[in-house]
Amino acid sequence: MNDVLERLRTESGQSPPYGELLAAEPDALAASLASAGLPLWARELAAYRLGLAGDRRAFEPLVLLLNHRDPPRCAAAAEALAVLGDPRTARAAAALATNTLRTAYALQPVRLLAALRAPESAPALMATLARLLSPHDPYWRVALACVEGLGALADPRSREVLTRAQSHPRLAVAATAALRSLG
Repeated sequence: MNDVLERLRTESGQSPPYGELLAAEPDALAASLASAGLPLWARELAAYRLGLAGDRRAFEPLVLLLNHRDPPRCAAAAEALAVLGDPRTARAAAALATNTLRTAYALQPVRLLAALRAPESAPALMATLARLLSPHDPYWRVALACVEGLGALADPRSREVLTRAQSHPRLAVAATAALRSLG
């Protein structure tokens, strides 16, 4: 949490609105999300704080941040979404993880799916991993996160795709460990 707040403080230029949002009550944070012209750092701070507080008004802004091209924003959004506990989170993360046009930004949605352990998690991770097993796919980190997530979920339906992942040099060790977790 401190890393996120420090990053946002730096992005804000240590401006007075940063301190105001840091001290704001939930209703004020939610109102700030609806105001026009708010800089991205301020929207992220408001959504992040609301998410960590379990306030579901943060759901949509956090999903937008989960789909952002900036990895630290995605990671902060995933952290807050995991705490938020909104039942829509798994569907949203699955949609982002399986979107072929957004694979470069799918790492955090994949990790979030594994953490959520929702019914959507294993099918989305299997579909994403299967797509990334083509030779020379540049998104091996996303594929590795899928393998690790499937290992954590220990879903027997993932056996076939994990077996295929063993033939990829960057995935082999993790795929073997994931297969062991299946029993």
